[in-house]
Amino acid sequence: MRVGLEHDGRERTLPIPLAFGEAAGWEAELSLAFDQRGERSVLAGSLHRGPLRVQRAFYPERNGTCHLYILHPPGGVAGGDILRIDARVESAARVLITTPGAAKLYRSRLARSQLTHTLQVDAGACLEWFPQETIVFDGANASTQTHVQLADDGVYAGWEIVCLGRPHSHEPFQRGHLQTELTIHRDGQLRFMERGLYHGGDPVLSESWGLHGNPVFGLFVVVHAQADDSWVEQVRAQVEARSGLFSVTLLPGILLGRYLGASTLDARATFERMFAVLRPLYAGSTVVTPRIWHT
Repeated sequence: MRVGLEHDGRERTLPIPLAFGEAAGWEAELSLAFDQRGERSVLAGSLHRGPLRVQRAFYPERNGTCHLYILHPPGGVAGGDILRIDARVESAARVLITTPGAAKLYRSRLARSQLTHTLQVDAGACLEWFPQETIVFDGANASTQTHVQLADDGVYAGWEIVCLGRPHSHEPFQRGHLQTELTIHRDGQLRFMERGLYHGGDPVLSESWGLHGNPVFGLFVVVHAQADDSWVEQVRAQVEARSGLFSVTLLPGILLGRYLGASTLDARATFERMFAVLRPLYAGSTVVTPRIWHT
């Protein structure tokens, strides 16, 4: 069964028409819709199935930006788990979505786990997608997909931070598989695609032409029609990684920041500094960080 929140705030339960197949594991789905009402962006609709939930919306900013935390009560993703998150930000709404902690992809001998995020940003809207890091345990078998669909002048800013293995526990990523995919469409046309395939113990993890022994990598993306070289210059002048490598590049209407190193804390701190530099440019407002990042 699926539990949902109507536009009038009443909760309802609906049957789920989707067939998830024969995978053994949690099957969870979360569908969110946001719109602008007066001076605030609000969570106008929420449907969930299985262990995915949201906390109440927070409004720490004067401009009415909606801050929302996505919760996954099991605390980790095991083999065969299928998690789907859909979010639509309707015209003029401003939304920041994050998570209260790291996502953990556990080792498993079962079927591949699948995490899929479909994010739709309507004209004049802004979505900031900043989940905390993903930790891939040795022996995990998982795929993650994020699909961003923007209309007209919709704005998207998001990051992905991945840690292969658990370096602080002296557990490198020696077995298992991780497949990643990010696609960005503007007005139905593909503007950016990046895919990754990581096998435990593969030379790409250790050689200089690959990750060079660094277990942590991340990508920060800003999609905005006005992104230009001056944005890149500001980031380069004000942002650097303390213990890893950081670079920033520009594609037409898309700015990319990349991190490679040994620390998820350094990766996120680097991206938070990038967030602070760029947010006034793509959203016209200064940064107000989610409180959950400091607890």
